[in-house]
Amino acid sequence: MLPYPSGSWMPVALSVDLPAGTVMPAQTPVGPIALWRSRSGRAAAFADRCPHRGMRLSRGFVRGEALSCIYHGWSYAQAGNCLRIPAHPGLTPPETIGVATQPVEDSGGIIWISVGEPTARPPRFDGLAPLRSMIVEAGIAALESAAGTKADGGLLDYAQNAQTLRLLLTPQGKARTLMHVLVDEGTGPAKRIAASRAAETLRRTAEDILRSGVAQ
Repeated sequence: MLPYPSGSWMPVALSVDLPAGTVMPAQTPVGPIALWRSRSGRAAAFADRCPHRGMRLSRGFVRGEALSCIYHGWSYAQAGNCLRIPAHPGLTPPETIGVATQPVEDSGGIIWISVGEPTARPPRFDGLAPLRSMIVEAGIAALESAAGTKADGGLLDYAQNAQTLRLLLTPQGKARTLMHVLVDEGTGPAKRIAASRAAETLRRTAEDILRSGVAQ
């Protein structure tokens, strides 16, 4: 994982990909996280490891406003404190039992995770709307080579068939990138389909470039 400055924001998912009452895994510079949304719609991010037996919390389940481990059912509030231990129903869990959390912002259709304590709000992309996310098995250098331009502040502009896509890039290692595709607000269905196909073409081209050794 490439380093992010402390206090910066990292886009880890699109809001639409995390409906209320669901949990998903995500990657950050500090390690894997369980990204989840309560039944009331609040997003949260936990270190992806239950303090009890180390099971991945991203494999757990949401019950109301808590995330429960799938192994022994230990439940955690959004603040990370343990709420319930099913094997000991009469026990109030000690305050020392908890899971590490990270600051989360759900803004403009994008879910952001802060690396350390945030120093500002996440970026806003006025006039743009998220379309989809995809994993590219290539680094940012290969994507820049495929697009024929350089990324600026994590954003890569890609022109294809008289349409320009804005691609929000999150490095997940030397040769892996999470790519969020943004299009103009109000873009119709036909152009959205075309934009999705263009992003797929760019992904394949970048992966071919990496395999050929042109961009490392």
